[in-house]
Amino acid sequence: MNVTDALRQRRSVRAFKPDALPAALVQSLLEQAAQAASGGNLQPWRVLALAGEPLRQVMAAVAAAQPEEGTESYPPNLWEPYRTRRFANGEDLYRSIGIPREDKAGRLRQLAKNAEFFGAPVGIFVCTDERMGKPQWADLGIYLQSLMLLAVEHGLATCPQGFWRRYAGTLHKALALPETDCVAFGVALGYEDTAAPINAMRAGRAPFAEWGELRGF
Repeated sequence: MNVTDALRQRRSVRAFKPDALPAALVQSLLEQAAQAASGGNLQPWRVLALAGEPLRQVMAAVAAAQPEEGTESYPPNLWEPYRTRRFANGEDLYRSIGIPREDKAGRLRQLAKNAEFFGAPVGIFVCTDERMGKPQWADLGIYLQSLMLLAVEHGLATCPQGFWRRYAGTLHKALALPETDCVAFGVALGYEDTAAPINAMRAGRAPFAEWGELRGF
């Protein structure tokens, strides 16, 4: 598999098989992803992969907690074209599992599955020192993309989740993080449940003319 194929095949999977993953495979993926570029070679990531009882304990702690204020994943009053993209993505997702807009309880139940890593056997938390700046958070994104593409290469599926930032304080305690560290995002990792209707959804991409341009060619 080449990089182009991995990019085309990668997508956010929201239903996983319970099949356990070997520790050696998970560690290999995390280590290989660390070849990702980072400004000044800071490598500003701290990565924790959980399975089994440790994963269940963290999920239980979050289930018993309340979301923290000021932890939304998107800017307030989102503007165009981003507002329409987000709206369309949400509608496509809920349509794939037959939850209409007026079924708020059903939508909340689906949202809650984030806190279960969508049934994935491995939950990964990518953390960083909260004193790091925007350039280092960009480095975390490079690490994330590297990890997800490596997972595709090994026949695995992922779902990156900003959701976990809603429970920053709870996770800081549950994961016993260093004082200055914070959770940047989570990643569900496992084998895709190909029979789950929600995994039939495919998010579209804006055409190049909408976001890109070439100059001087």
